[in-house]
Amino acid sequence: MKRDFSGKTVVITGACRGIGAGIAERFAGDGARLVMVSNDGERVQATAEKLRSQYGAEILSLQVDVTDEAQVQGLYQQAAQTFGSIDVSVQNAGVITIATYDKMPKADFERILAVNTTGVWLCCREAAKYMVKQQSGSLINTSSGQGRQGFIYTPHYAASKMGVIGITQSLAHELAPWHITVNAFCPGIIESEMWDYNDRVWGEILSSDSKRYGKGELMAEWVEGIPLKRAGQPRDVAGLVAFLASDDARYITGQTINVDGGLIMS
Repeated sequence: MKRDFSGKTVVITGACRGIGAGIAERFAGDGARLVMVSNDGERVQATAEKLRSQYGAEILSLQVDVTDEAQVQGLYQQAAQTFGSIDVSVQNAGVITIATYDKMPKADFERILAVNTTGVWLCCREAAKYMVKQQSGSLINTSSGQGRQGFIYTPHYAASKMGVIGITQSLAHELAPWHITVNAFCPGIIESEMWDYNDRVWGEILSSDSKRYGKGELMAEWVEGIPLKRAGQPRDVAGLVAFLASDDARYITGQTINVDGGLIMS
């Protein structure tokens, strides 16, 4: 279902690949002005150029570390100066590592929380400053199925994504007087580079003398447990995000919605 975001400015972090690129493509096709953000400057620029060519979209592409407060402040300042408003901000930048409890470095734990949780909060904080002045806006945060329930070998990732849900609910209360909605979504198994990594590393750890997981085999096994019997595509997530950003969702705030083919029903 196509929506009209003409004249609207949409900021998307983690926009150069996977879910983020899928969200950017959806908004480009729906007429939005995009601010595409990634810590990989070359790749986000290439992704932005592809969308400009395909959809004729107005796009500002920026290299930003979402854990750096000054860079995040500069991101939203530049976005507002370029396009005049910030109507939607999608906090999607995220990272994961996988390791057994006794082999996980403290540095990995801290980095995952810094990007996935603190980075979300920083972007929400800076975007909201502009939205409060406008008396409108939509903040949309990427959580995870592990924001609903933790999983083996990723306690730091689960903690970070559960934190995103807490941020979402808290800000939904605080920003409601300015007609700003704050929601989150929890992707399940989505075909992406992150899930290629997950399949490989979880597969390595879970392999045993009796069963060795080859490329794609563990993911295929897990997909069998999804009621809809398939992995998701970035466009499956993008459709939900476009809805949450639209006027049709103006009475929805503080919610966290699973987009996982029915894998977690809660």
